[in-house]
Amino acid sequence: MGLYRVVVGGLPDWLDARRLLGDGDFEFSAEQGGRVSAQARLDASAAADLAARLRGVGLGGRALTLAVEPALPRVLRRRALAEEARRYRSGSPGFGRGGVRLDAEGRRSLTPEALALSLGQRAAARGAGRVLDAAAGAGGNAIGFARAGLSVTAIERDAGRLECARHNARVYGVAERIDFVHGDARVLVPEIEADLLFVDPPWGEGYDKQRVEPTALPLLAELCTLASSERPLWAKVPPSFAVETWPDARPEAFFGVGEGDRRRVKFLILELS
Repeated sequence: MGLYRVVVGGLPDWLDARRLLGDGDFEFSAEQGGRVSAQARLDASAAADLAARLRGVGLGGRALTLAVEPALPRVLRRRALAEEARRYRSGSPGFGRGGVRLDAEGRRSLTPEALALSLGQRAAARGAGRVLDAAAGAGGNAIGFARAGLSVTAIERDAGRLECARHNARVYGVAERIDFVHGDARVLVPEIEADLLFVDPPWGEGYDKQRVEPTALPLLAELCTLASSERPLWAKVPPSFAVETWPDARPEAFFGVGEGDRRRVKFLILELS
């Protein structure tokens, strides 16, 4: 088989597009609205793989487009989709240690351990001594911040999930760095001092993979007004979050680190100050 011309459109200009696209001699050109298109000639296997990986993907509030010429054989498309499904099951692990406790929501919303630690290390490098985690869930982010040497106040409104977070912090040996608080973040956040406000609102299992509006994340929509130069806010949002609705935010895409998701955007971090 010969080479296939592949064109991907709608890539945000703040994205590490080469990491998303993978191997290939891609050429980039600017589109309107801060978007970029990429094109390359790929062999059949690489073209089918990319088409499967980007199927239905939205980044920054807009669905990516992908065109392949000539059309790929159906057998290759089916094989690539099956391989993508296999990769999806071998992504970045949530917690790497045994003995942790997770309920269904905590497992679904857990930040992969390596990425939570990376966020903690970034916050430490920025000089944040104390972090306020406004939606702690099962503790993945709070533990990441604490492992980076920071003090953390972790708020969670579900008492059972908060106990999971407390237990998990003991598993990782950082419970003494975290102050666990049961309650509503919308009430408590204005009363608690911190150098950084971190908000990882529940996305819901069925969030829109192509475009998520701020109204779909009501906790974040309410707390974003509390960001300031003295206490910046980091929001962890779905890859499909409509970033243009927050024109003052600085977005960054975080990729997975596992074999199955190293070219997949796991979430965005939006910084407001």
